[in-house]
Amino acid sequence: MGVAVSGGPDSLALLLLAHAARPGSLEAATVDHGLRPESADEARMVADLCAEIGVPHAILRVEVAEGNLQANARAARYAALGRWMDDHALDALLTAHHADDQAETLVMRLNRGSGLAGLAGVRALGEIPGHGGILARPLLDWRKAELERLVSAAGIAAVLDPSNENDEFDRVRMRKALAEADWLDQLALARSASHLSDALAALERYATDEWENCVEQGTDGIVYRPAAPRMVRLMVLQRAFAELGGEPRGGALSELLDALEAGRGGNLAGILATAEKTGWVLRREPPRR
Repeated sequence: MGVAVSGGPDSLALLLLAHAARPGSLEAATVDHGLRPESADEARMVADLCAEIGVPHAILRVEVAEGNLQANARAARYAALGRWMDDHALDALLTAHHADDQAETLVMRLNRGSGLAGLAGVRALGEIPGHGGILARPLLDWRKAELERLVSAAGIAAVLDPSNENDEFDRVRMRKALAEADWLDQLALARSASHLSDALAALERYATDEWENCVEQGTDGIVYRPAAPRMVRLMVLQRAFAELGGEPRGGALSELLDALEAGRGGNLAGILATAEKTGWVLRREPPRR
């Protein structure tokens, strides 16, 4: 297994726990985004710790594209980790997402009116974005304070990233708001996200059955004869768009579903959708003259 270790208390705790549980079966990597002058020294600190406990370690240097800093850094990080896993023939990547992260994600997405997929938060098992390998998050039942105490008890000085205190980022503001709301049980919020994740998994299974039984794919497009409830119809439509190479944004797909259910249709992300007697027909838009 590979472990992503930034040098912060969460990932250092994951490294120590995973090494204790599976000694000899781990490799670690630290991604140096080059966004702060201290990042190179922090990566070397992790390398020294790994050498001390006998875990192979690699420093992965990346360049972060301009624009949305956090999103672009995340994309660059997972791309580098995916290549590292392939090069080292690793079976899974472990990351240190914990219960506080899960609670923050759930409340942020509630505040944005997200659907079930968003409210399910991060899953204990998933795929590495842009890579497809196994991504495991074994610390979702741990509180951040527990992980910090573990690292402190081991006598390790963790890295403190100043961006974690920068109020320009939505997640930082949410983290501070939750910390002040002592009446909220963040472990309970994380459990709720887990229950929603289970519900989403059941709907995904339902949507797979709907696709197999109610969808026909031909050379000129896809015909869908819906038989399931609305949420499953939406998931099938999303898969149909993916099959045809369309990537609708935001709530646009939900609006198209409304139009199809009303017997109309529309154009979205380069896909023409119409409600016909044979069912809902989706095909790529013809080239414009």
